[in-house]
Amino acid sequence: MKKLFLILFFFGITSTAFCQLKSRTFEAIDSLQHIQKRKIIVFIHTDWCQFCQRMKNTTFKNQEIIEKLNSEFYFIDFNAEEKRNITFNNHTFYYKPSGNNVGVHELAIQLAVADKQLVYPALCVMNDKNEIILQYHNFISASDFKFLLGKLKE
Repeated sequence: MKKLFLILFFFGITSTAFCQLKSRTFEAIDSLQHIQKRKIIVFIHTDWCQFCQRMKNTTFKNQEIIEKLNSEFYFIDFNAEEKRNITFNNHTFYYKPSGNNVGVHELAIQLAVADKQLVYPALCVMNDKNEIILQYHNFISASDFKFLLGKLKE
């Protein structure tokens, strides 16, 4: 009996300890919404933004957040400097270069502009009809993000 308990306990720990955040693509959202309606959370970031990297390494490594995002939302990890064309919501968005190896994706502009300025990191929450219901432009800690996820689920 003790061995069975230890085995179940060990597998319980390892299965949650290795739970990874599932990042979806914009292109997959429409078909996923046909299967199950969920809110979409888009994390808009760049490689050079230190607060973005800090969120990736803290907030999005939190197991409770990973489990909530995987089971209750569709999560998209979106680099605002992505160069590929993205078709979403019956529209194709393009990368807009603004100099040598510098530019921003039109979809990042669409989802993350606040007061006519693109701010990183940004969270954009959309309903199941792809309508923006919330934008948040700042670093958000794991505890604050857990609170936000709870409010979004209500």
